[in-house]
Amino acid sequence: MSPSLALDVPQRRLVPLVVAGSSGGSVPLALGGRVLVVSATVGQGHEGAARELAGRLRARGVDVTVRDHLDALPGVARRILRDLYQPTVQYAPALFDTLFHGLEHDGPLRRTVDAVCRWAEPEVERWAAEADVVVTTYPLAGQTLGALREQGRITVPTMTYLTDPAAHATWCHPAVDHHLTVTRATALDARRYGVRSRAVGPLCSPAFTHPGETRGAVRAGLGLPAEAPVALISAGSLGMGAVPQTVRDLLTHPRLRVVVLCGRNAGLRRRLGRDPRVVALGWRDDVAALMGAADVLVHNAGGLSLTEALAAGLPAITYRPIAGHGRANAAVLDRAGIAPWPHGAAELVHAVDTVIGEPGRRRRRWWPAGADPAAAVQDVLAGQRPAPAPTGAAS
Repeated sequence: MSPSLALDVPQRRLVPLVVAGSSGGSVPLALGGRVLVVSATVGQGHEGAARELAGRLRARGVDVTVRDHLDALPGVARRILRDLYQPTVQYAPALFDTLFHGLEHDGPLRRTVDAVCRWAEPEVERWAAEADVVVTTYPLAGQTLGALREQGRITVPTMTYLTDPAAHATWCHPAVDHHLTVTRATALDARRYGVRSRAVGPLCSPAFTHPGETRGAVRAGLGLPAEAPVALISAGSLGMGAVPQTVRDLLTHPRLRVVVLCGRNAGLRRRLGRDPRVVALGWRDDVAALMGAADVLVHNAGGLSLTEALAAGLPAITYRPIAGHGRANAAVLDRAGIAPWPHGAAELVHAVDTVIGEPGRRRRRWWPAGADPAAAVQDVLAGQRPAPAPTGAAS
């Protein structure tokens, strides 16, 4: 079934998940089993979530294989999806917005994407042959899994973990057994597509909840004053969006210092590094420590950095979001009160002062207490396998 028909399909009755968490809840006994995780090398959000999920499952004794959905596609399709995303978002945002919204409806564009997903079916079916559960962190892979599940070519449970705050037709397929989300707001948004979903929390390193370096040491290392408010800007691994304008608007705040994560965009780093109130950084492996030293995250996409900020308890603001999913994510986050979406420099400065000064905001959690995506996957896996015999029981 084409996912474009999701709104016309009766809502599936899904098996409730009993999520045992890593934040104070008990971790269930490892049952072994085999899980296939399908991601995609398109930015870092999908890959980062897949790596973290795989690591958590392996720590629970699960045999995990991670695959790249793009490897199941012909070379031309692989290059288009991998190489044209960034330039389209950056230099043709109106086109990208048209593509994003066009995929919500049946038509030539949607049918083209459905055909691309069908190209991947034979290889994904082969990958899944030995798995007990199949999970994806990439929307088009979810479409492939849903089609294979619907045809009976995958007979084990399938799961999609939405890395975006906003649901979308490409994220939701009625034949996928379980849709998991970071926050309750995304789970609610997914109802538009006729699927039930469950908020299970973020997939990012534990370092974001327990940063190793102290706030003062990190600030000193960056040359930042100990008491000045600090905004951390994230524009993803590719440094996309109107980042220079965002910096200029933030600097209308009289006291604010700005740290910019430019990712692999060396040109952006050189351009921003000239202002004495700005610290422009390239690719970093200590983002958790940087978030611990900042007072607010300013983001434009709602991807991995936003998820990491939620895990760290760092207040977030969406500003000048990128086209397509960036704007859709901004709307969901703003409606839910997770991250305001100011328009213009004056509103941005007001939002910065508001979220920094709001008592208790760093302690908020937007998912159920103790939730853990790995526990959700393992609960489904446990339903596929016999319970282990008690210690000392006769074989």
